[in-house]
Amino acid sequence: MSKRLYIIGGAMGVGKTAACQELVKLLPACAFLDGDWCWSMDPFQVTEETKKMVLDNITYTLNNFLRCSVFQNIVFCWVLHQQAIWEEIRARLELTGWEVTEVCLVCTPETLTRRLEQDIRRGKRKRDILLRSRGYLPLYEGLAARKIDTSRLSPRETAEAIRQWGE
Repeated sequence: MSKRLYIIGGAMGVGKTAACQELVKLLPACAFLDGDWCWSMDPFQVTEETKKMVLDNITYTLNNFLRCSVFQNIVFCWVLHQQAIWEEIRARLELTGWEVTEVCLVCTPETLTRRLEQDIRRGKRKRDILLRSRGYLPLYEGLAARKIDTSRLSPRETAEAIRQWGE
């Protein structure tokens, strides 16, 4: 049986975390890492130093999962809006014995706005996320990873589509 690493990118609010939580339920012996967990800080600061730290944390943690014999599947998600970020992460991973499925989740700007506004009303996100996320959305079209449009999909349906591409 082959082992599989799922790398899932997408703009904030496109449904990465929800889909990955569903994907973990569909896969045997699975670990899940959300790159945002390695970026959680207050105040939130994007500097060269913090970007390096986050990439170090992500690749260190992913490599620990990859080396652990109990996992058959690993699911990783993060914003991943530039091809160079995908490539740097892959270059730093110990992938011997692992197959990799790379997926970008996308949706229409209207769907993204609706989802983010719901999160803002619930207090899960701040209003500044709208412009940042909508600005990131077009960047995914130029990336090499396969695209899944989540506009009309539930998180479970998105997870099923990701799983099918990994088979």
